[in-house]
Amino acid sequence: MRVFVTGATGFIGTAIVQELLGAGHQVLGLARSEASANKLIAAGAEVHQGDLEDLDSLRSGARESDGVIHAGFIHDFSRFAEVCEVDRLAIEAIGEVLAGSNRPFIVTSGTALVNPGNLATEDIIPSSHGARFPRMSEQAADALSAKGVRASIVRLSPSVHGDEDYHGFVPILVKNAREKGNSAYIGEGLNRWNAIHRLDAAHLFRLALENAKAGTRFHAVGEEAIDFKVIAEAIGKGLNLPVKSVSPEQAAEQFGWFAAFAGIDCPASSKITQEQLNWKPTYATLLADLEKGIYFK
Repeated sequence: MRVFVTGATGFIGTAIVQELLGAGHQVLGLARSEASANKLIAAGAEVHQGDLEDLDSLRSGARESDGVIHAGFIHDFSRFAEVCEVDRLAIEAIGEVLAGSNRPFIVTSGTALVNPGNLATEDIIPSSHGARFPRMSEQAADALSAKGVRASIVRLSPSVHGDEDYHGFVPILVKNAREKGNSAYIGEGLNRWNAIHRLDAAHLFRLALENAKAGTRFHAVGEEAIDFKVIAEAIGKGLNLPVKSVSPEQAAEQFGWFAAFAGIDCPASSKITQEQLNWKPTYATLLADLEKGIYFK
């Protein structure tokens, strides 16, 4: 299969490209810079020039492919609503090309707000979060499925971890701890995150591409629930910094814009995903990666 991959040179996208190539697929990777293009060529993939805001480039990439994995996202939280709209428009543009073709389209979402405070499962469809969380990737994918596009969704954990993770949630926490001189958690720190190693996530993307039916949802979750306090303690140990609790009122001062994510309680299961796709996470846990020291270099 010739697969068009957005976000092909990112932390997760790089692993997806290697997973696809290793399974015998061809990859057409979206690249907006010469450095990204060279990275794709070195990996053994083809280059498709463009970016997420160039809708014509997305349409032509999809047109030239047998399936699409949309793993790209502009991680600029200073204009989060704007980049969420870019994401929605990108999904719609790709879907226009794939309509009626039965070519698979994998859209990326997240587990964090599926069922806050309770276990998130694949069969739960969250309501619109509106201005509080304006990302509309699942709604856009569902709308395409209703129009005959073979669109399905892979929900990623808040922590997708592993070597070369420079911009994810754990690096944000490490940077915050270095700047504040302590590794903090909110209240008792019993809010839970789920986590997945990026190589396990990449394997899941491939299996979804090869097998998913329209409208299905999968969870890239290796660990269902890790107390945030445990993550903070591991970061404190790795940086040799004190670990402390901050009140909910102090959270914004401690974490800035990241306070809402630091406080979210989002356990999630991947039981249905594992059963449907015969997928099982096998790579290192989040705490194992923290203990290896890869986040403290």
